[in-house]
Amino acid sequence: MSDDQRFVSVWDAIEDTPEESENMKLRSVLMTALKNHLARADMSQAQAAKLFGVTQPRISDLMRGKISLFGLDALVNMATSAGLHIELRILEEA
Repeated sequence: MSDDQRFVSVWDAIEDTPEESENMKLRSVLMTALKNHLARADMSQAQAAKLFGVTQPRISDLMRGKISLFGLDALVNMATSAGLHIELRILEEA
């Protein structure tokens, strides 16, 4: 990698493949939305755990941004439990 190489996303820079990069981008967007939702709702981790059907340490991992511990399915399920609506756009590369 050259010193002047530019990336659209940090995930593009640190992940080995475009597939891994896209997966991490989606996971990070979902995690951020969930963290923001919980902050706006002023919900405790215990309350969030009950709502999402997970343990409080799992919510702690979410709030601390431990992205490697969460798959897309789990994050989609949590977002849906929180009453969030997810929309996905698929774009062809230019």
